[in-house]
Amino acid sequence: MKYINGGITSPQGFKAAGVACGIRKKGKKDLALVYSEIPAQAAAVYTLNKFQAAPLQITKEHLQDGIAQAIVVNSGIANACMGEQGLKAAREMAEITAEALQIKAEDVVVASTGVIGIPLPMDLISNGIKEASGALSFDGGADAAEAIKTTDTTTKEVACQLEIAGKTVTIGAMAKGSGMIHPNMATMLGFITTDASIESKCLQKVLQRATDATFNMISVDGDTSTNDMVVILANGLADNPTITTESEYLKDFEAAIVEVCTILARMIAQDGEGATKLIEVEVVGAKSLEDARKGAKAICASNLVKAAIFGEDANWGRIVTALGYSGAEVDPHQVDVYIGDLLVAQKGTGLAFDEDRAKQILKEKEVKLKVDLNLGEARAKAWGCDLTYDYVKINADYRS
Repeated sequence: MKYINGGITSPQGFKAAGVACGIRKKGKKDLALVYSEIPAQAAAVYTLNKFQAAPLQITKEHLQDGIAQAIVVNSGIANACMGEQGLKAAREMAEITAEALQIKAEDVVVASTGVIGIPLPMDLISNGIKEASGALSFDGGADAAEAIKTTDTTTKEVACQLEIAGKTVTIGAMAKGSGMIHPNMATMLGFITTDASIESKCLQKVLQRATDATFNMISVDGDTSTNDMVVILANGLADNPTITTESEYLKDFEAAIVEVCTILARMIAQDGEGATKLIEVEVVGAKSLEDARKGAKAICASNLVKAAIFGEDANWGRIVTALGYSGAEVDPHQVDVYIGDLLVAQKGTGLAFDEDRAKQILKEKEVKLKVDLNLGEARAKAWGCDLTYDYVKINADYRS
């Protein structure tokens, strides 16, 4: 596998566009469109929040047959908690997109992100979709990635290629997410495209496993939103032998999808609202993968750990405290804790360590914490960011 410059339009047959339809202020792009020249196999995973936004509900309906050909996304307004009005608006988004692209409405994925509880201005949305459909291009991925942002400070794109049976398969992706980030999933949208040929059911399993290892292992602030989804489209234009659950090519393809999702997940964590540092927590030596993930997520999500990282304070007691309530199987007398490569606690007991060295490690833009449970072979990573004064400022004034 190798990385290439690009994003959502890097695979064969995918076009995209991003335009300003007028929802967001100051002429910011706020409507994105992604289109496959042929119908694609499709799979998705969704937020587990009980309050699920209208576009998510419509997308679930549309993807029951595992086929999609376009994705339409607006930012600025979530179209959540709007009852029948919201469902009608989401259906209209699909219908307007379908008419503009001359495809079936049920082959359109609909997504929204932004403020909850206010109606979509469908006149602006309609004009935006029509404009975006006319602007679709093989170079439109960056504009689409820009249009799905809310409080994000950067666009999030990645693309890679791998060989499958002598055919070059390309994977492209874009995501948004900065606040309300916590498993399962977060205030995030993720869209992945590939020209690989793969069965729909196999694609669903690959996406679910990749999401569990990546997007469901990030936390910015402990909140999970109403609109979150990750969608993948595979149009088969690479002409590789079709990947199935029994295929010899499945392992390599899934590894590439996991890698793409990992990069996007890290980008989301690093761009956490007000963040100054990316935090990576690795738990090793666990009895099971579930235990490793529980421990890593709890440490990463701890506000006390996040505040300590912001303050460059090597307060490792907060790490073991979070581990202790994580639900993972832990023997307190076996746990080793590292800040960077510095061992600060061994067998559950604090060591006399170099505080200046620890502070230098904590000054880095990426801070790595490692906890060894010394109980088994399983390991997992989680990603998050520090908790800063700016996080409060951003979220105290979100709607303005």
